[in-house]
Amino acid sequence: MSFESKLAEKRELIESFLKRYMQSKEGVPGKIQRAMEYSLFAGGKRLRPILTLAGCEICGGQSLQAVPFACAVEMIHTYSLIHDDLPAMDNDDYRRGKPTNHKVFGEGIAVLAGDGLLNCAFELMLGVTPFDERCLRAARLIAGAGGREGMIGGQVLDLENEGKEMSIGDLKEMHKKKTGALICASLLSGALIGGCSGKELSCIRGFGEKLGLAFQIQDDILDVTGEKEVLGKDIGSDASKNKPTYVSIIGLDESRKMLESLTAEAKNCIKGFGDGALFLKQLTDYLMVREF
Repeated sequence: MSFESKLAEKRELIESFLKRYMQSKEGVPGKIQRAMEYSLFAGGKRLRPILTLAGCEICGGQSLQAVPFACAVEMIHTYSLIHDDLPAMDNDDYRRGKPTNHKVFGEGIAVLAGDGLLNCAFELMLGVTPFDERCLRAARLIAGAGGREGMIGGQVLDLENEGKEMSIGDLKEMHKKKTGALICASLLSGALIGGCSGKELSCIRGFGEKLGLAFQIQDDILDVTGEKEVLGKDIGSDASKNKPTYVSIIGLDESRKMLESLTAEAKNCIKGFGDGALFLKQLTDYLMVREF
């Protein structure tokens, strides 16, 4: 099976599970249901849940075991996007080519839609049966990555440094938390469900950390070189908000060199998995040249 077919297969598995899980339940107000579904099914890449499935498979597990955790990660990611777009945060009007959640449903419902998805993520993970030690470790890992030491902490640093000069080291630390933590946790949670431990888990962690940083650098590059119709949001938004980025600090050419270097380093981290790492290596290359 080709890489594209494997990618599509994993994406479809995630989509079908999310749709089943998000079916309207008795007692749920229709407006909050619609707001949650609006952002969750807005056409995302599903990168993080795909990484969870791949993390499970590279350790010899069955991807179906990891699906609840993969979908929980996507819910957490989507909630963070809804909140990031709010006027109190990045104040964005478009996400994935559509008006942002608060533009459609209002700020109050958008906040609650994000909160609802966050809670759904933990309902989903804690509802797995049997809920064994692997599940507990995976859930705790995802919780930490989305919290004050991870994604939320990174967003705080982002808000505090808007309009300020940052060193490349400080920028890396910010994005290690804001973007990299959840990407890394996506992989590691899948690996834990797949039975991975010890040195193998450390290798996957190294891969995830480098992949997360490379992903953010490509995001910064696309904010300068991308096309609005493809990217699904305004180009140059970081510069207009005076946000420090890799491109603004080290320039476009150096950012591209760093992206290539990190991509190679990431793939090197998982070379010990042999042919089992092929999909993740192909995915890494795919992300380096993505246009959205």
